[in-house]
Amino acid sequence: MPPLAGQPAVPPACESWYQAAAMSSDAGCGGHRAAARTQLFASGVLFGLMAVLARLACQQPMGFTSGQAATVRFGGGALACLALFALRPGTFRPVQKRLLLTRGLLGGAAALLYFVALARIPAGEATLLNATHPVFATLFAVFALGEKPTARLVLALGLTSAGVGCVLGGTGGLSLGWGEAAGMASALLGAGAIVSIRALRPTDNAATIFFAFCLGGFAVSLPFAFDAWPLDGSSWALALAVVALSVAAQLLMTHAFGFLTVPEASVWQQVAPVASYLWALAILGEKTSALGAVGVTLVLVGVGWGAVPGRQASVPGGQPKGEAGSPI
Repeated sequence: MPPLAGQPAVPPACESWYQAAAMSSDAGCGGHRAAARTQLFASGVLFGLMAVLARLACQQPMGFTSGQAATVRFGGGALACLALFALRPGTFRPVQKRLLLTRGLLGGAAALLYFVALARIPAGEATLLNATHPVFATLFAVFALGEKPTARLVLALGLTSAGVGCVLGGTGGLSLGWGEAAGMASALLGAGAIVSIRALRPTDNAATIFFAFCLGGFAVSLPFAFDAWPLDGSSWALALAVVALSVAAQLLMTHAFGFLTVPEASVWQQVAPVASYLWALAILGEKTSALGAVGVTLVLVGVGWGAVPGRQASVPGGQPKGEAGSPI
């Protein structure tokens, strides 16, 4: 398989860059994969809360526009990365620069469209539309990375996706408008961003990849942020909370992709829409239904099924890739 744009050359003895990334010993990887699953679960819970708070920040009487909310999120994330790089010199180590640019632009556009959806439709519905990205990412990964899901992971992803559909149906039905279109476009772009993260992790650490995401997102969002900015403290408090949640969730997710294939990680990423749905019930008072409860149960069963140890999703070289550099 030819390398993706921006991939470095590998020794001739290796059949592909992807096999080269998998050449490290598998000893101890089981513990790393278990930790990565925990990180993805935690990131899903944080992403769910972030979605609800972002919607609140955009729905205040004098709240943020979607472009402003995205700009604050990315600007705050970039500043957090710069502080980390200053505290830990050498953490910023870009290797695949063109692929980092791809990750930044795809992820930034996806996140901006997600904020557009949050501003126009209920938080649960926006997150659930966006959360179809694991399905697309799994398909993209087959062709771009050669990561073929096992039957167990296909079943788990099917269960979680069916659960997401039930929860979406439980929000009162799906109409088709600009908010829904933005949510679906966000999912497609987000799937490409996920595959780029996976391709980057053998050579670039999580903080470097997240910094590229923030820069790309800031560049994409800033042109849409020139309306009058809110001045009330409550809107800014919500926006800063969104920044903090985003930084934590993105670093956890990006780090986890150093140890899990896209198909397996896709199962765990379905925690985010369920978390958003449950957070919205508690914070926004959005209504639930019996179908929604069935959907939550299906997602939990699917995640549990996907977490049961079994044969790893196949990749060239026979092993999942390891991480690059430090845990950060």
